Amino acid sequence: MASASERSYTRRDTALFAVCVALSLVGLVSPASWGRGIADALRDTVLRPLVWLQARAEEGRTSRERLRAITLQRDSTALLAQGMPTLLAENERLRQLLALSRRLTTPYVAADVLHQSQATDGRTLLLGVGTRDGVSEFDPVVAPEGLLGVVLSAAERTSIVMTWAHPEFRVSAFTVTGDASGMVAPAQSGAGGEGGLEFRGVPYRDSVPMGALVLSSGLGGVYPKGIPVGAVTGVIREQAGWERVYRLRPAANPGSAAHVLVLVAHSDADLAPAFPSDSALLAARLDSIARVRRADSIAEAARMARAARAESLAAVRRDTLARPVPRRAPRPAPRPAPPPDTAGAAPATPSAAPTPAPVTPVPGAGAP
Repeated sequence: MASASERSYTRRDTALFAVCVALSLVGLVSPASWGRGIADALRDTVLRPLVWLQARAEEGRTSRERLRAITLQRDSTALLAQGMPTLLAENERLRQLLALSRRLTTPYVAADVLHQSQATDGRTLLLGVGTRDGVSEFDPVVAPEGLLGVVLSAAERTSIVMTWAHPEFRVSAFTVTGDASGMVAPAQSGAGGEGGLEFRGVPYRDSVPMGALVLSSGLGGVYPKGIPVGAVTGVIREQAGWERVYRLRPAANPGSAAHVLVLVAHSDADLAPAFPSDSALLAARLDSIARVRRADSIAEAARMARAARAESLAAVRRDTLARPVPRRAPRPAPRPAPPPDTAGAAPATPSAAPTPAPVTPVPGAGAP
């Protein structure tokens, strides 16, 4: 038999169940406004702590999601900001290369400098083009600044470039002014020009000024004429009465080259107009200055001629004003008219005066 406490719990549960059923029936048949009012009252009183906890939990979840999204955006922005200078430099490099390709008059193949994962010669470059693209050995490789090197060997899809830093690199060159010519080669060790170029074979009588641009001469048939090789920065050594060896600053840097042009089937054309170097711009600027000076000289001569002419006219005018003016004889005053006749007769006019009779000379009468 159930104990008294168990029976009391059973009656309590039954009563609560009955109350809930009654409240349910009342909620079903009552107007909707009553239900909303009761719900609002319960949320504001009994369920207020639970509602507050739910709101805080929702805000925490939303805040965590927003924090995660902001963190991702910040990391992406930081990554883009770090790579922005590289992208800008690469875009500028591609623009220069595109401008160079438009100015070239010889066929070319655009190539990318590949990353060399294995230990290779640091004075060579690996390109992503080969014989399949028309590249062959001894094809010159140029950058927007000037000459980089020559293709040493070409495979089907790749090729190896010998840069100007290679010990076997040689190119016949001359100065942009045409004053001297010689051979450009890598600087010798211990000559004070490590990491640069030497301009050898320049006659001792030919003096090359500092900053002069050295271009490829086209001799030998490997490098076309007019490609910038470097600029003169000083004299390395000289042999009295024989030759001078000049130090050159290379025009192009193989270490910063990511995109290059390979000149294929190049002819004997002059490529100097395709490389507007600083020396060429300086020469054009000096030519413009000389033209302006000549124009100024002509304008000054014309101004001086106008001033001399004006001075001559002023001197003539002063001389004319200084001469005495001749005086003219005074004109005779007109005779006064005779007074009118008091008897009423008309006054005599000069036209009514009697004309004297002509005197007839007597023949044989001499002059008294």
